[in-house]
Amino acid sequence: MLSVVPTSEEDPALASVRFASELAWADAGAEAAEPEVTRLCMEAEEFIAMGKWVELATLMVTSAELIFSKVSEKDVECIFTIICSLVMKTENADEVSEITKIIAAKIIQQPHEKPAVRLKMLFNLYNSLQNPYGRFFIYMKALSLAVNRKVAEYIIPSFKHIDGFLKEWDVGIEEQRELFLAISNILKENKSLAKNSFKRLCAIIEFVKSPDMYECDLLDMPAIRQLEKDSKDALVYQLLNIFLTQRLDSYLEFHAANSTLLNSYGLVHEECITKLRLMSLVDLGSDRSSQIPYALIRDTLLICFIVLNAFRANVANVISTIQANKITEDGFQGCKA
Repeated sequence: MLSVVPTSEEDPALASVRFASELAWADAGAEAAEPEVTRLCMEAEEFIAMGKWVELATLMVTSAELIFSKVSEKDVECIFTIICSLVMKTENADEVSEITKIIAAKIIQQPHEKPAVRLKMLFNLYNSLQNPYGRFFIYMKALSLAVNRKVAEYIIPSFKHIDGFLKEWDVGIEEQRELFLAISNILKENKSLAKNSFKRLCAIIEFVKSPDMYECDLLDMPAIRQLEKDSKDALVYQLLNIFLTQRLDSYLEFHAANSTLLNSYGLVHEECITKLRLMSLVDLGSDRSSQIPYALIRDTLLICFIVLNAFRANVANVISTIQANKITEDGFQGCKA
């Protein structure tokens, strides 16, 4: 017998089931829909109360798949983010493995429908897992989806991290062969794309990652500017543009909407914030000949005075680096003259 567990605040998993089931039964009419929605929500509440995470995962992915074509990509991603978090609900390795397989199977069940979104969901599941082999399992599923549905451009940038992945996964020779064969097939089918896109993306990511690079002319390069109109890589171009022409608040908005993308390129959110704070502070100084008001610094860097003091040495290093680059550039210009 099912029993409703009263809660002061609805569990995200339960809210997800309610949202999905209401949409799935919306066309059936209120009389038919209400008892079904109630039944599904009661089952979800029971599974949550009893810690039956495998059963809850099965219920949630079934409901979510029914509304995949009825809601926005953002809503789908939100629902599957909640579903993927179920792998962190239990410490039982067998349950984690079973939940992982259930979620992955449902994500790739209809690969022709929004394949790029499904690939993003697999990466979300990957990042939710702590088990190394579980991560390898999901990465292989992502490779298969990418090559079968022609969305390889989303996964090719991750190939530069393969050495690190292999150390983390610690898989055997057979698994490594399977991995390299899949990567090789993808690169053969996307040779020109992989070569040109990879080089441009690497240049951008290298600049964003580097703690010692604060100026560059990438935005002046035609090959880089082409990315702005590329539906696949436009977000990476947008990230570069934020670092070179905007400030921290723009980056935080970008990260809120594209955290999965940043993770896929190995970018660390905290390091990006630190670099942009330094660049924003230097930018403030270049716009003013007199002292900079504290309120302006606080609002631009989104930090308090105590934290600001810790940036003084870093700011000095940034200024020294920029000045050194300027001297070098002037020196080369003098030689040319």
